[in-house]
Amino acid sequence: MINKKSRNSMREVRHARIRTHLSGTSAVPRLNVFRSNTAIYAQVIDDESSTTLVSASSLDKDLKLENKANIEAAAAVGASIAKKCKASGINKVVFDRGGYLYHGRVKALADAARENGLEF
Repeated sequence: MINKKSRNSMREVRHARIRTHLSGTSAVPRLNVFRSNTAIYAQVIDDESSTTLVSASSLDKDLKLENKANIEAAAAVGASIAKKCKASGINKVVFDRGGYLYHGRVKALADAARENGLEF
């Protein structure tokens, strides 16, 4: 019988493969995206010191989102993370899609972050 691996375990394999080539530094940190069924999260991470510099999610109270898991919510999180990065003095990041396809919510987050002045 064929044993099929779960989608999330396969995503973790893809993410590990991507992470061999991506690394965030203090000068150019890594923008990581995590997407769940109920929300979307973004973190800007300095891998050299293993610290999260800035984070945003669709669960943040200041975004006041009705639906926290759609494309509009992802765009709002992208705009929020870009504004927080600008306030922290971060202008350029390396985009880490977390093993997800660059499509839908992940693409909407990335496009909104770019539109609000984040370079990657």
